[in-house]
Amino acid sequence: MADQTLKRTPLHDVHVALGAKMVPFGGYLMPVTYPAGIGAEHRAVREAVGIFDVSHMGEFEVTGPDRNAFVQKITCNDVGALKAGQAQYSALLTDQGTFVDDCLVYRFEDKLMLVVNASNIEKDWDHVVAQKGGANVRLRNISDEVALLAVQGPKAEALVASLSPVGVALIPYYHFADGKVAGVQCFISRTGYTGEDGFELYCRAGDAETLWHALAGPGRAEPCGLGARDTLRLEAGLPLYGNDIDDTVTPLEAGLTFIVKLDKGAQFTGQAALKKQKLDGVKRRLVGFKVTEPKMVARHGYDVWLDGSRVDVVRSGTVTPTANCAIGTTYLPLAQAKPGTRIEVDIRGKRAPAEVVKLPFVPHRTKR
Repeated sequence: MADQTLKRTPLHDVHVALGAKMVPFGGYLMPVTYPAGIGAEHRAVREAVGIFDVSHMGEFEVTGPDRNAFVQKITCNDVGALKAGQAQYSALLTDQGTFVDDCLVYRFEDKLMLVVNASNIEKDWDHVVAQKGGANVRLRNISDEVALLAVQGPKAEALVASLSPVGVALIPYYHFADGKVAGVQCFISRTGYTGEDGFELYCRAGDAETLWHALAGPGRAEPCGLGARDTLRLEAGLPLYGNDIDDTVTPLEAGLTFIVKLDKGAQFTGQAALKKQKLDGVKRRLVGFKVTEPKMVARHGYDVWLDGSRVDVVRSGTVTPTANCAIGTTYLPLAQAKPGTRIEVDIRGKRAPAEVVKLPFVPHRTKR
C-alpha cells in the first residue's frame, strides 16, 4: 500500500521528528521503532515507563435505551456485570463462534464504547451495524475523532499522577475515570497490552500532541513503537488478531474461556456454536513454546511439527528481551497442549526442537 493511501495518526509529525521508522500497519503509517531500538524501548516498559501512540485503534460509541442489551448481544462477555467506570475484555464473534475481532468494552453512565483493532475497523463496523435490527440504539464510529496514548511500566502511575488532579492510584485494574492529564480532558483507563501496570489515555485527536509532549521525553516516558509493543505483548501471552486469533479460531481454543459467558442470561452471536463446542470438547488449544536450539528463531507462519506430522504454524514468534530466548505460540491437539510437550519448528528447511511452556512467558505485573 502506497504511503499516500495510508492514514496517519494525529502524532505522525511528532514520530517523524523523533526519527521513528514508519511502517504500514492496519491501514495506518505507524512508528515501528525509534532510534534507541526495540530492545531499549522494551526494557523501558519493563523497568520504568514507556509511551505508545495507539491512536490507530478503532472506537465505536453505542447510545440509546437499548445500548446495554445490544452490546450484550454482539459480544460474548457479560456486559451486565459492568458498572459505569468499568471495562472488560471481550470479542465480536461469527455465528460459528470464531473471532470477528477481540475488543474492549467500556461502560459509561450514558453510553458504551467498543475499542477494536485498527486493521478490522471497517469489517467490525459492518458486523456491528448488520446486527442493529430494531434495537433502539445510535451507533457512531468515532475512530477518527479519538486519540489514544498508552503509558506502560512500573513508573507509569507516578508519571500520570504527577500530571493529573485525578487520584489515578485509586483506579483499579480494568476501571477508568474521567479527568484531565496535563490539562487535556481524557478518560484514564487502567488497561494495557504489555503485562505491566499502566494506563490508556483517550482524548480528542486535536489534544494528542499536548498530551504526548507532557508525557514523553527525558526523565519521563520513553517513546515506544509497534516492535516493542509486539515483544511485550507476546511475553505477556496476550493474543494478536491475525496471528494468535482469527476467524478460524474460537475463544475456547485460544485459552480465552474467561471472556465467554455462555449463561449470561442473554443470547449472543456465536453462543450456540460455542455451547456445542464445549459439549463436544475442544480439540486444540493455543500454547506457548520456547525454541531449545540456540540461534534459531521461530517466526509467524513457520510450520510446526508434532510426532512427525505438521499440526499448525507458528502464530506469533520472535526473540524477546526479557525472556531472552526465541519464543512463540501455536495450536496443538488438546492432549499434547501442555508444558513439556516437545515439538519441532521448520526454520528455513531445518526442524528446530522446541518445548511447550506455561503462558505467560513473563509474569504479569498489572495492579489488581
